[in-house]
Amino acid sequence: MTTLAGKVALVTGGSRGLGTAIVGYAKGVQDSKSECRSSVGRKSKKRIVR
Repeated sequence: MTTLAGKVALVTGGSRGLGTAIVGYAKGVQDSKSECRSSVGRKSKKRIVR
């Protein structure tokens, strides 16, 4: 992953860091763009599965 969340995940280490980073990033996006909240949630779930 070349995204900021991916880098944070590598620093924190393990899948826990990855999940936490994605959740935090998703929440931040939701706060800034509440209208696209549903689409952002779906994308974050797909990333966690991968």
